[in-house]
Amino acid sequence: MSITWLAATTHSRFPPVEQATEHGLLAAGGDLSAQRLLDAYQHGIFPWFNKNDPILWWCPDPRMVLFTDEVRISKSLNKKLRKKTFTVTFDQAFEEVMQACSAPRANQPTDPDNRTWIHDDMIEAYKELHRLGYAHSVECWQQNKLVGGLYGVAIGKAFFGESMFSFVTDSSKVALVTLCQQLHRWGVPLIDCQIYSDHLSSMGAAEIPRALFIEHLQLLCKDTVLPAAPWQIDNDLTASE
Repeated sequence: MSITWLAATTHSRFPPVEQATEHGLLAAGGDLSAQRLLDAYQHGIFPWFNKNDPILWWCPDPRMVLFTDEVRISKSLNKKLRKKTFTVTFDQAFEEVMQACSAPRANQPTDPDNRTWIHDDMIEAYKELHRLGYAHSVECWQQNKLVGGLYGVAIGKAFFGESMFSFVTDSSKVALVTLCQQLHRWGVPLIDCQIYSDHLSSMGAAEIPRALFIEHLQLLCKDTVLPAAPWQIDNDLTASE
């Protein structure tokens, strides 16, 4: 199956998601403008490519999602939440969270040109989405140091998770649980986790058919918008939500 190449203009359109390869690759090329990114997310499409490669657009089947009222909290994690081992904030260090997510993992090379897919072009594109109020970060702090977190994109009442990091055990889990609890209060039922991982599965995420995922998006992305940025965490939010 041939891949659709998009022109470097926001007027070029994505092909139907059913045309994606068995691995989920849908198209290549285009740009990372805010207009294109928002259009992509609303159709279940996301960019994922290495620094020196063409922009690649994906829409895998099945799709990994986490329903915000089904997040799984272990006893040990619940204890950390109740003891407030970490201080959690929203939208206080967006670029720092992206930079931390871009750092090489233990099994990756340390060459800056081969860090991760979160390279300078991606960071600049999502900083613009953050400036426009669509991209958001969750930060976990310990002794005033950023030790974990995640970021993603919110459209209507859907949240599209992009990446997370953890410098201290369970910090990213605390960030995700807190996000789920707050989104659930705001009437946001679903977080897109894109592709399967053992880590997300252990937190309650599961795979659903792409067609069902797209049906969810068609309703959620047109729903009432979420609170304006910067987001705030409810003061009484607890692990018992």
